[in-house]
Amino acid sequence: MNNSFLFLINSVLFGVGLAMDAFCVSAVNGLNENHMPLKRMCLVAGIFAVFQMMMPLIGWFAVRWAEDTFRSFQTFVPWIALLLLLYIGGKMLYEGVAGDPLSEEKPAADMKSLIMQGIATSIDALSVGFTISGYTFKMAFLESLIIGVVTFFICMCGIRLGKHFGTRIARRASLLGGLILIGIGIEIFVTGVF
Repeated sequence: MNNSFLFLINSVLFGVGLAMDAFCVSAVNGLNENHMPLKRMCLVAGIFAVFQMMMPLIGWFAVRWAEDTFRSFQTFVPWIALLLLLYIGGKMLYEGVAGDPLSEEKPAADMKSLIMQGIATSIDALSVGFTISGYTFKMAFLESLIIGVVTFFICMCGIRLGKHFGTRIARRASLLGGLILIGIGIEIFVTGVF
C-alpha cells in the first residue's frame, strides 16, 4: 500500500510540474477569448491533457525500443518548443498590433493552433519516459493518465483565470498573450539547452 501511495503522489507531482507551461498557455487562451463557453474550455484543457498524457508514453516506448534514436532527438526538443511558441506568440502579437483596437475579444484559437500549443507545452514530457522506463506498460499508462487528469484540471483553472483577467484587459490580451507565449518558449529553450 505504501508503494501505491508513493506512486500516486509521484504521478500527481509529475502532472503538476509538467502542466505549468500548459497552465500559462491556457490562461492566455482565456485572456484571448474571455467569453469562452464551458464546452470549449473542456476542449482546450482536454487537448493539453491528451498531449501531456501521450508524451510520457511515447517517451516510455522510445526508451524501451529505440533508446539511441530518442536520445539524439532529445537535443531538438527545446528548439521545437521554442519555434512553435515563437510562431504562435508572434502571430498573437501581430494580431494585437494590427487588429481592430476597439474589438473586445480576439477570434478563438483554431484547432491547428490549439494542437501546436499542446505539442509545444508537452514536448518536454517526453523526457518523463526516461524516468519511468523501468515501469511496466500498465504502470507507465497509469502514471500518464494521472498526469493527463492533473493537467486537465490545472488548465481549466488557467482558462478561468485568463477569462477573469481578460475581461479587465481585453484590448491588450492578444499582446500580453503573445509575450507570455514567447517567454514560455524562451524558458523551455533555455532550460532544455543549458
